[in-house]
Amino acid sequence: MSSGPDDVAPDENPGPEPADRHIPVMLQRCLDLLAPALTAPGAVVVDGTLGLGGHSEALLKNFPEARLVAVDRDPVALRLAGQRLAPFGDRATLVHAVYDEIPQVLAGLGINEVQGVLFDLGVSSMQLDEADRGFAYAQDGPLDMRMDQSTGITAAEVLNTYSHGDLARILKFYGEERFAGKIASVILREREKEPFSTSARLVELVRNAIPAATRRTGGNPAKRTFQALRIEVNSELSVLERAIPGALDLLAVGGRIAVMSFQSLEDRIVKQFLAAGAATTAPPGLPVVPEEHQPRLKLVTRGAELPTEQEIAENRRAASVRLRGAERIRASVR
Repeated sequence: MSSGPDDVAPDENPGPEPADRHIPVMLQRCLDLLAPALTAPGAVVVDGTLGLGGHSEALLKNFPEARLVAVDRDPVALRLAGQRLAPFGDRATLVHAVYDEIPQVLAGLGINEVQGVLFDLGVSSMQLDEADRGFAYAQDGPLDMRMDQSTGITAAEVLNTYSHGDLARILKFYGEERFAGKIASVILREREKEPFSTSARLVELVRNAIPAATRRTGGNPAKRTFQALRIEVNSELSVLERAIPGALDLLAVGGRIAVMSFQSLEDRIVKQFLAAGAATTAPPGLPVVPEEHQPRLKLVTRGAELPTEQEIAENRRAASVRLRGAERIRASVR
């Protein structure tokens, strides 16, 4: 885990500035949810999914007394966001880490509790836009899909080495794909002819494996397969299952968390953890609920909030977002 993006090689062709490449999703609503916790001097806010730094930049601008700690597993994102956030100097600390490592990151910085946490889950706009990352089914590119290209197994390796049962499992559970078994069978047959290496071939294979009547609705038929591979390659759901409780444990009383999810599996995990924190753990029927069984969270969104029609019109990637928030209302009883 590095202390920042300094170890990332410079980009000889950096392209557009980060602010021009990314429109932060539900930005104002996230700021509003976190605001009650971030006005006091010395407040610390964690951006667990830095990306190109749009949300982080807005947090630093809107809460001038706050300090930001932001993490991302993608070294390229860290470098680009670092350029964007450089004007804020030492108010912003950027760290190369996965968001389930936030407790260790903060411990290393000597921070015991924070007032705000923001998660913007899933693949970033930058990763989707760059064909050589392999995330987008609409562009041909190498089947990589690693958010941190310096480590881990690629999507191509998953396709070329997993058994039929393992492929069918990840397509069914991570992609919620009805035709998981059939697609897995086709993948095994086709990889015997030639190993998978590029996204266009996989898109065509999935399209042909799905019945024509099903292909007429629901968008690109490969999107579920790509989602499943991306989740598997980056261990996204298991990371999230560690990250949410880790972040909640770090929230000070009065601190707030806001989480944006872009698919139902993520949102379900977030909902379960926040709902559990907002419920009593006492057995039913007790006349007085002991403090250690009182709820430690208060939900500050009514269910999952959705983007406005105007925001979707301005930023099509906002269409699937679900936002949930909560406030810490009780300290841990030791």
